[in-house]
Amino acid sequence: MAIVAPNLHEDLLIAISIGPVNSSKSGEKTIQAIFISLFLGRVDQLLHLLEQSFPELSVRREDCTEVCWIQSTLFFGGYSIGESPQVLTSRNPEISDALPITRFHFKAKLDYVRGIHRCPVLKVWKLLHERETCMAEMLVVPYGGKNEGNFEDALPFPHRAGNLYKIQQLAYWDESGPEASERSITWVRRLYDYMTPYVSKSPRAAYINYRDLDLGVNNAADGTSYAQASSWGLKYFKNNFEKLVE
Repeated sequence: MAIVAPNLHEDLLIAISIGPVNSSKSGEKTIQAIFISLFLGRVDQLLHLLEQSFPELSVRREDCTEVCWIQSTLFFGGYSIGESPQVLTSRNPEISDALPITRFHFKAKLDYVRGIHRCPVLKVWKLLHERETCMAEMLVVPYGGKNEGNFEDALPFPHRAGNLYKIQQLAYWDESGPEASERSITWVRRLYDYMTPYVSKSPRAAYINYRDLDLGVNNAADGTSYAQASSWGLKYFKNNFEKLVE
């Protein structure tokens, strides 16, 4: 996807949220890309960096909000930055004016991209258009910065040098019942299947913090064998899975 570039600075994270929204034309939908960033520094530093390296975004001072670290955590958790940080200790979303999206059911798939390929974006757009407004999302997060300088086996987290970005594919739904769940889960699996030629291979990698039961689960009743655990372990941890097993 041409809108993605590697991270420009080790203290700058840029994420792009892509999904269907209502168009300005009545009764129609369109695809919207929202750029969200987190910069560990002051606004003046960020504006200078983006002006040099990413002028296409035309970021202005009024586009930025300077907050302390805990407020940024509230923001990325779907809360108002004016919310008490105490809300982060609760598992009950009803106690806050959280973004509505955080109260939906969802199914997520995750991929890593290690090379630039000609992905037919129009097909992706078509798939996104199948979903209701705000009920589907592709979240693209460029890699780079300090990750590039660390060896894959330095920590259990292996997704470092060589990854251009990770891409999370999500389906949301607010209806109850198995039919609504199955319809949304089937859709996100179709999108995941379509992305197969354009993402990491051998293994097709994922990240343990975005656990995906489609990749495999433990058989808790009879214990888990190495072969069974490998179905998901190698995708999450790559070669580090062997070290974790030992």
